[in-house]
Formats: sequence, C-alpha cells, structure tokens
Amino acid sequence: MSDVEQEIWDFLHRHLRSVFTQDVETYRATTSEDLSLYEWFITPHRQDGLDFHFFMIENSWAGSGNDFRYDLLEPRLQLYGNTAVVSYTFMLSMATEAGITHRSHNESRVLIKGEDGWKVVHVHKSPAGE
Repeated sequence: MSDVEQEIWDFLHRHLRSVFTQDVETYRATTSEDLSLYEWFITPHRQDGLDFHFFMIENSWAGSGNDFRYDLLEPRLQLYGNTAVVSYTFMLSMATEAGITHRSHNESRVLIKGEDGWKVVHVHKSPAGE
C-alpha cells in the first residue's frame, strides 16, 4: 500500500469513528459543507449539507452509547489525483443489554483533497442484501 493510500484509509477511519463517538468537531473537519448523500434507510431522496447529520450525531443515532465496532468488508480505493472513491460493505456490530447485533450496508464515499486535506463530499449507501 502506498503512503497516499494509507493516508486515505487512515482519514476514512477517523471520519467514520467521529460519527459513532459523537465527535462533531472531527466530523465537521472531515466533511465538506456541501456534502451530498443517499441513505436508503432514512429517505429515498438525496440529502444535502451537514445540519441533518449534526442532529443525528448529537442525538446518538448510531447507538454510540453502546460498545461497538465496525468492519469494512471488501474495501476498494480508486484514486484519481486529488479525488478518491472508496467503496466497501460496512458492517456495524454493537453490544447492547439484549446481546450483540449486526447490521450492514454497501457504501461508497467520494473524497477530495484540498488545502485543508481530505474531505468527504459525497456518500451513497445501499442495502447489502439478506
């Protein structure tokens, strides 16, 4: 793995962890203000901007009060200059009072490198199947 590829994966993990640890400051630093995304499990329409996600993060939507881990299955990185496309199946495992639960979905994220480093500019999530 090249240094740039490692940098991108490290960035992505920092970004993803910010969602589950309610780290709004890191989420803001790693996400473009003009973010666009599709999250099939929330709405079938595109969402734009950060306000919705700030609300979700601040209100523990991801179960961040629980012990959790995530895995990126079949990760792929496509790098085109200062643009990167990462895709994978995202599997979230959470330990709750009722036991361990798992959920997964397919995910693609587009990252752009600017003066402030890498930022997520687009996310697309789709069902991973049964």
